[in-house]
Amino acid sequence: MDDFRHPMEQKPAMRSWIVPGLLVIAGVLIGVILASDFGWLPTGHAVPEPLSVPPARPVSTAVQPTLPGAGGQSFVDVAKIVKPAVVNIFATRNGSSEEGKSTPFEDPFFRRFFGEEWMKRFEAPKERKERGLGSGVIVDQNGLIITNNHVVNKADEIKVFLSDKREFKAKLVGTDAKTDVAVLKIEASGLPTIAWADSDKLEVGEFVLAVGNPFGLTQTVTLGIVSALGRAAGIAEYEDFIQTDAAINPGNSGGALVNVRGELVGINTAIYSQSGGNMGIGFAVPSNMAHSIMEQLVQHGKVVRGWLGVSIQELTPELSSQFGVPKDVKGVLVSDVMDDSPAKKAGFERGDVIVDYDGKPMDSPAHLRNAVAQTMVGKKVTVKIIREKKPKSIDLTIAEQPKNLAQAGVEEGGESVAPAGLLSDIEVRELNTELAGRYGLKQSDRGVVVVRVKSGSSAEEAGVREGDLVLEVNRKSVGTVKAYEHVAANLPKDQSVLLLLKRQGRAIYLTLRP
Repeated sequence: MDDFRHPMEQKPAMRSWIVPGLLVIAGVLIGVILASDFGWLPTGHAVPEPLSVPPARPVSTAVQPTLPGAGGQSFVDVAKIVKPAVVNIFATRNGSSEEGKSTPFEDPFFRRFFGEEWMKRFEAPKERKERGLGSGVIVDQNGLIITNNHVVNKADEIKVFLSDKREFKAKLVGTDAKTDVAVLKIEASGLPTIAWADSDKLEVGEFVLAVGNPFGLTQTVTLGIVSALGRAAGIAEYEDFIQTDAAINPGNSGGALVNVRGELVGINTAIYSQSGGNMGIGFAVPSNMAHSIMEQLVQHGKVVRGWLGVSIQELTPELSSQFGVPKDVKGVLVSDVMDDSPAKKAGFERGDVIVDYDGKPMDSPAHLRNAVAQTMVGKKVTVKIIREKKPKSIDLTIAEQPKNLAQAGVEEGGESVAPAGLLSDIEVRELNTELAGRYGLKQSDRGVVVVRVKSGSSAEEAGVREGDLVLEVNRKSVGTVKAYEHVAANLPKDQSVLLLLKRQGRAIYLTLRP
């Protein structure tokens, strides 16, 4: 009887286990749910992949694009080749700014292209040394360096800093202001150099690198393309600039412009800028011109230029029709032939159109002037022209350019005349002593002087100016007012009129259109 009890007697014991048991079960369930939510148990939730450390990015295995025509080289390769051959030039002139002498950085050329604000940083106080910064290119392993004339102009001391931090005192071999080229020499050997390229083969759109020391920041490389060729910017007397959008800034002057093969195609010279910084328009002296000037400076200490002996001007469409030249033919119009010149001796005439010089087509006066100037004195050349609508070849020998190229019956007359027709807008008088003095003409000149041009007229639009000496009308000489009136009276109506004028010692053709 002791082992059996009434169920009611066991109830208190059962109640003592229920509460702890429920708590344990609840805890287990909560733990399972939490574990599955955190991915600790395989449940219906997505389980993330095991974490792994990503591999390090390769640094030295990046592939640089190779450049067309560069023999498999990249821009990185080209930069490594040319940078060691570009130097920093530091030019100094002793004295105070009160002396009235200009420094390279006071040159109007600099101020025009680099801007006043940037130039003020380099203005030297009184009684201090005046300094200028620029770049240069080593073109000979024994220390020959080419740069710009304006970088070293009037400098008393020139120092050159190489890419390896070596410093040298440079000797000025020679300068040529007419092309803005200068040559320096330092006493060193085994130097890195840049090979010369044939700039005549350069084409618009080619990639180029500009290397220099802008704002004193050494060994700077910028990339661009050739934007234009044969540019004239009014910087130097002989210009055939390469235009590029490669960033060129103050201090780049004299630095290298190279092609994708690392060859020297130009010497960076100037920029067009309204702020002093790069605006995407830079100019460089072509390598062929720079190399020719350098050779003469090294050999002779000066530049000897060839001389043809003609005054030339642009062949416009209007002038082409006047001289019977086909519209698709490019050339240069001869407006005058100088006495005792190679051209005069060979038979050149006023009105000839030069289309080819020494085997090269000529399409602009600047092109012809540069070609003649770079011709060796004494060389025989063939010039192809168009005269009276017919082609002709003339052989001649180029002479040395004289130092002074200026050209050497006085008839009194008082009344001015203005004939009818297109010439009615031009008032002329016969040349006399008073007019010659007023307009800087010579007593020996023959022609009628323009004393007034009607404002807004076709004559003014064509470029006729007061003080011009009219030599010919429609290729007929007008040495007197009477001759001028006679020719004017017989001009065809509603047709263009061709004038030959003399202005500041030069003869030019102008066309008046109805």
